Amino acid sequence: MKPKVLILRTAGTNCDKETAHAFELAGADVSVEHIHHLKKHKQLSKFNILCLPGGFSYGDDLGAGKIFSLEFLLWLKSELENFIDNGGLILGICNGFQVLVKTGILPDLNFSQTVTLTDNDSHRFEDRWVYLKTPGPDPTIPANKIWLKDLDSVITLPIAHAEGKFFADDSIVKIIEKNKQVALRYVNGQGVRGGYPFNPNGSINDIAGITDISGRVFGLMPHPERFIDRHHFPFWQNQTVTAWGFIIIENSVKFFEKGG
Repeated sequence: MKPKVLILRTAGTNCDKETAHAFELAGADVSVEHIHHLKKHKQLSKFNILCLPGGFSYGDDLGAGKIFSLEFLLWLKSELENFIDNGGLILGICNGFQVLVKTGILPDLNFSQTVTLTDNDSHRFEDRWVYLKTPGPDPTIPANKIWLKDLDSVITLPIAHAEGKFFADDSIVKIIEKNKQVALRYVNGQGVRGGYPFNPNGSINDIAGITDISGRVFGLMPHPERFIDRHHFPFWQNQTVTAWGFIIIENSVKFFEKGG
C-alpha cells in the first residue's frame, strides 16, 4: 500500500500544493486538509506522514508559526502524541519547522518550547539557494535513519524566510549536538562553515535543520519541495545536478514502503 501523507494547511500556508505534488511524485497517497477539518474529525491516526509546509501561517502574527503552534497544542496535542507513539513521521518545512519548535515537538517531543527560529541577522527576507552539509554516513545519526539516505556530503536547496535564525541557550545546543540531532548545516560550496551569506540568517552553529532523537521528526528551513526536478536549479544547463529535495521526500515514502 502507498504510504498516506497529510499536508496540513491553514490561513497563510502557501506551499501546500507544491509539497503535495512532491509526495505524489514520490509514490505517496496525499491528502491536503485545513487544521479546522482535522480538529473536527480527529483522523490523524489514519496517516503515516504528517507534513507542515511552508508559508506565512496567520501572517506570522505573534511571530512565525506561533498561532499555528498554539492551535496544535490546544486542539491536537493528544492526537499528535498518539501519532508519534505509533511511529508516524513528521516533516516541518520552513514555517512548518517554526511550528514544530514552538510547539516543543522539536527538539525533544516534550511539548515545551526550548529553541526558536527568530529574525535573520540581516534584518531582511532572505531568498536564495544555499549549500548544506549533511552529517555523512554515520548510522548513529538520527536523520540518516530516514530522511538523509543517499545524499552527498554537500547538497543545495532554496531558502525563503525572514525568521530562520536557529537560537537556543548554550545548554540546549550542547544537548542537540551531543545527541547528533543536527541534520543540516549551512556551508559554502566546498562544505566549509562560514558567516553570511553562506549562513543566511545567523543560526547558531550554522544549524539549518534538526531531528528529534529518534530521527522520525525532521524540521528544516530550506525547501525540499522546490527542488524535485533538476531543472529547478538555476544553473542546471552548466552543472550536473541532483534534485536533492526530491530524494529527502522520497526517503520518507520509501521508509514506509519497506515496512516503517
